[in-house]
Amino acid sequence: MENQLAKSTEERTFQYQDSLPSLPVPSLEESLKKYLESVKPFANQEEYKKTEEVVQKFQSGIGEKLHQKLLERAKGKRNWLEEWWLNVAYLDVRIPSQLNVNFAGPAAHFEHYWPPKEGTQLERGSIILWHNLNYWQLLRKEKLPVHKVGNTPLDMNQFRMLFSTCKVPGITRDSIMNYFRTESEGRSPNHIVVLCRGRAFVFDVIHEGCLVTPPELLRQLTYIHKKCHSEPDGPGIAALTSEERTRWAKAREYLIGLDPENLALLEKIQSSLLVYSMEDSSPHVTPEDYSEIIAAILIGDPTVRWGDKSYNLISFSNGVFGCNCDHAPFDAMIMVNISYYVDEKIFQNEGRWKGSEKVRDIPLPEELIFTVDEKILNDINQAKAQYLREASDLQIAAYAFTSFGKKLTKNKMLHPDTFIQLALQLAYYRLHGHPGCCYETAMTRYFYHGRTETVRSCTVEAVRWCQSMQDPSVSIWGFIAGFDRHLLGLLLIAKEEGLPVPELFTDPLFSKSGGGGNFVLSTSLVGYLRVQGVVVPMVHNGYGFFYHIRDDRFVVACSAWKSCPETDAERLVQLTFCAFHDMIQLMNSTHL
Repeated sequence: MENQLAKSTEERTFQYQDSLPSLPVPSLEESLKKYLESVKPFANQEEYKKTEEVVQKFQSGIGEKLHQKLLERAKGKRNWLEEWWLNVAYLDVRIPSQLNVNFAGPAAHFEHYWPPKEGTQLERGSIILWHNLNYWQLLRKEKLPVHKVGNTPLDMNQFRMLFSTCKVPGITRDSIMNYFRTESEGRSPNHIVVLCRGRAFVFDVIHEGCLVTPPELLRQLTYIHKKCHSEPDGPGIAALTSEERTRWAKAREYLIGLDPENLALLEKIQSSLLVYSMEDSSPHVTPEDYSEIIAAILIGDPTVRWGDKSYNLISFSNGVFGCNCDHAPFDAMIMVNISYYVDEKIFQNEGRWKGSEKVRDIPLPEELIFTVDEKILNDINQAKAQYLREASDLQIAAYAFTSFGKKLTKNKMLHPDTFIQLALQLAYYRLHGHPGCCYETAMTRYFYHGRTETVRSCTVEAVRWCQSMQDPSVSIWGFIAGFDRHLLGLLLIAKEEGLPVPELFTDPLFSKSGGGGNFVLSTSLVGYLRVQGVVVPMVHNGYGFFYHIRDDRFVVACSAWKSCPETDAERLVQLTFCAFHDMIQLMNSTHL
């Protein structure tokens, strides 16, 4: 065992990147077979027959030609999907991304040593920042353990995007700027940006070759906090990042045109390790009710978070924390990893700093003062107004179900993720009277630069079970995985070749079953740790539904739009909890 441990510490975080297998292109026949199976819950006999004909025609005609072109593309790329996915899912999207694309979640420290308490924001902030900076140093030194399934290493590339990464708006397409370098690759930025009351400050976290300590960080945060609370608010340039993408791109160009120094300031923010946000509010949170804190992190003050930043670490007046992250550079599991690391460190140290209280003579934070004019100030006000208008339409319901958790479902020989997905299907069916097309995130990190794939959990078997509420052990493993990205690739090949959109993609059952990003249930298992998150729904008449699983509880966070009369996040969560009870009772009665 000791030898194994010694060996594992020698592994470098990114050492397997070059040896990972390329992302494969699935078989066309297999993908279309899975697709046909997935549309069944949403079709009558006649509709299904028509779609079946469309699929057969596609398979023997244009589909085969497109598939061959996709195979050709895959020969020249280690990941044929990577660039396409980044553009289609994130960078080409023009709607405001801070609200509609970013993911967010609370830090779990409030469950143990850091319950909400006024007057703790700065001291706790210095400690949480320090643990984050230690994680950054692990990445720089490539000492973060390689993620593996068994002995198989997973792709670690997304961890390069966690720090010193920022999306930059473009008129038709955004871009991602990544300034992070490992120690062996060279210099990496070592400053953070702090946003407070519409103002921005910057300071280095390395002084004389050493990481600044929590007492030193506390001095910097206290300086900024006092200054902002005794002087007028700043213009709130950060609010522009919450705008529609093309409008923000034009405002940014104008801002740079006003004064070239503005570009240098923007680049300071873009290249910073992270953005640390100081909020004035004190959202309510308990280990059973996360609703208010999650709403505050996802849709809080737009002048104190940089919506394009890969990592906004957010602090509240009552000493509660969370993160808000641009989704383009990485998926939520990367943030889950650092959040768990920091939470464990805070737990192990009983929420305190146990080192030296000495504070070196380090330079005070420098304020980033932008040159602005009436037009920019109007743009900021317009951005804030549209953001707050849209944000006020979002309903968040986030609660812990504490009657039982993973331990009981596993005793009943049922995987807890399957249990939750089936309960959600039952809850949706009871609330809406029909099945809901459902997306669950699956990861493809076995492959070079792999990110995600879709699991479609609304199957014919799941619907039949919802209709009859029969024995839950029957046919509930039939989730359908792994064809949505393939179909996307075929569609994009057609577009690149200037061909008409194939009928497969215009057939009504394509979008009705969730294709083209039309899933009414957008779900993700956040994991088995004390970490929770949330996103907005994928469609206006849908739900975002993130959850995590523990031995004694299930925690869920559900979002919906208030302006949609059919959806109700509170009701869906309560019905899901009822379904948990009903399913266990049924399993007990069937002696499973």
